[in-house]
Amino acid sequence: MVKKTKIPKKVLNYLEKSGIDHKILEHKTVYTAIDTALTMRKKLTEIVKSLLIKADKDYYLVLLPADYNLDLKKLKKVISKVHQKDIKIVKIPGEKIVENTLKIKTGALSAFGNLHKVPVIVEKNLEKLKKAVFSAGSFNHSLELAVKDFIKLEKAASGSFGKKKKIKIAKPKKKVVKKRVIKKK
Repeated sequence: MVKKTKIPKKVLNYLEKSGIDHKILEHKTVYTAIDTALTMRKKLTEIVKSLLIKADKDYYLVLLPADYNLDLKKLKKVISKVHQKDIKIVKIPGEKIVENTLKIKTGALSAFGNLHKVPVIVEKNLEKLKKAVFSAGSFNHSLELAVKDFIKLEKAASGSFGKKKKIKIAKPKKKVVKKRVIKKK
């Protein structure tokens, strides 16, 4: 049995102090945005995935809908424009670097960059949503809140750096029960 992880107190305190309206969603243990969508019976567009990105020597928290892939070339242009820097290299650091840099468990990255003193950049398509489900830094809990409130709270920049991907999610097959026919003599 997998031990349930709680939302980090740091995240809860941050939300309480901000006064932002939010809803805590408890669910089974998940490790990916796609699993979150399936578990919560939500559309992939409503689930926000969080990625730590290294641009030259600086880190950024990048958020995009779960049905988007990150386009590093586009992100490089967005970061260069937003932060008025000529960025040379943009990459996704390894899990150990994320763990050591942010002092978190692997895979437990919350959507709140301000908690880690990391600028936040959101994919422009997220702004079209009224509400979305964000990572709470837990494998068993997520947070639902208004996207505009999140952007305001995080002072997030936005830009177009995602690429819509086609995802086929296999629906569970119905269990087939074989019928046994007994012939009468």
